[in-house]
Amino acid sequence: MQNSNHYDVTAWPVGDPTTDIGAVINSIIADIKSRQTATDDGDGGRPGAVISIPPGDYHLRTQVVIDVSFLKIQGSGHGFTSSSIRFNVPEDEWPSLHELWPGGSRILVDLPLTGGESARDGAAFVVERQGSPRLSSVEFENFCIDGMHFVADGADLHPENTYVNGKTGIHVATPNDSFRVNGMGFVYLEHALTIHNTDALSIHDNFIAECGSCIELRGWGQASKVTDNLIGAGPRGHSIYAENHGGLLITANNVFPRGASSIHLAGVTRSSVTNNRLHSFYPGMVILTEGSSENLVASNHFLRDHEPWTPFLAIDNGRPDSYGLLRVDGSDNTIVSNHFSEVVDSQRVRPADQKPVIIRLVSGTGNSVSTNHVVAKDVHIQSNDSAFSAQVDALLTTDAAGRLNVTTVMVDPGSAGNTVLDSGTEDESVLDRTANAFRATPAIGS
Repeated sequence: MQNSNHYDVTAWPVGDPTTDIGAVINSIIADIKSRQTATDDGDGGRPGAVISIPPGDYHLRTQVVIDVSFLKIQGSGHGFTSSSIRFNVPEDEWPSLHELWPGGSRILVDLPLTGGESARDGAAFVVERQGSPRLSSVEFENFCIDGMHFVADGADLHPENTYVNGKTGIHVATPNDSFRVNGMGFVYLEHALTIHNTDALSIHDNFIAECGSCIELRGWGQASKVTDNLIGAGPRGHSIYAENHGGLLITANNVFPRGASSIHLAGVTRSSVTNNRLHSFYPGMVILTEGSSENLVASNHFLRDHEPWTPFLAIDNGRPDSYGLLRVDGSDNTIVSNHFSEVVDSQRVRPADQKPVIIRLVSGTGNSVSTNHVVAKDVHIQSNDSAFSAQVDALLTTDAAGRLNVTTVMVDPGSAGNTVLDSGTEDESVLDRTANAFRATPAIGS
């Protein structure tokens, strides 16, 4: 028996999904609402629906507005490929490339933007509904949202390297519960995924890269997770950002350069950042601000090195090396058993008269910092016109010119009553030993 709650965009009689899949999906949602009118029909009545997107290229010229619960939009492949690499290859070499564009079930965000639109107005998918109850169980799975091009922003950069175009992949504007974003691909969007006021959200197993900002959890939220994603933002944006959340789990993510930060938590409490692999070209990799407290930051691998790819050599996030790779403004956080590799050229440390700082506590009290391992090397990195070979060569090179002098833990005067154990030698640790408990890592020969 055919299920009337399962739709295929290519079989829907209204509109053409290849020219405007947005209009097609809106028409399907209108059909769902017209048929599922009863709120209580035999202990049911509104089961929702599944909208399937077969492999193919689908322009989106009309914004999709989702205001029903229990809706799943699913494709047949996240289709990610690097647009950044392609756009930085000379155009006369394009004919020799096997692929030029992302694939799978690919939605091309082709909204008629004129500039100056809000993140909501530039979104391919807007999810919002006023009133009670909040929207529940909306799912996005296994398709690609492609912003196609970045645009010039007045900076001295190739337009395709600005990470700016006013486009957002998914924008959730109103309170929501048990949303899922799984197996998706996001590429060349100024904002990939922005979700406000969420409860029990799962962002899992997505490829979100070459976007200005990747994951933004705004407003407030609780009991959500960001797990097992591949993520890479632009130098002015966030890879993972969350504000005013409790019970947030961020784990097993592989965060690439070149986001301004890898993970930024603002006013986040009783949450976990664990078992992530974090790679950045800039200081300020993990930032806890606005009194973020009682969080666990454990068993993460931090790698800070230099940008090796020629088109982005002059770019940074504006922070000095003394800012800290992990910076904490908050109380009662536990920072334990993390590995830090600071692999940079000592001649490029800024400011030149200060050592790079690995862990910095700037305010708050009662933080526990223990058994963190810091490897600091002075290296001379070579740039390369090939993104892949440049980055792989840099990752695999472990030889160094010598040891880099760093401050492994710095506790500012504004932070006191902390415990710092086995995270740096006496000479590598800067803190008031009368205001904080301290045990140095034993030095060889001491």
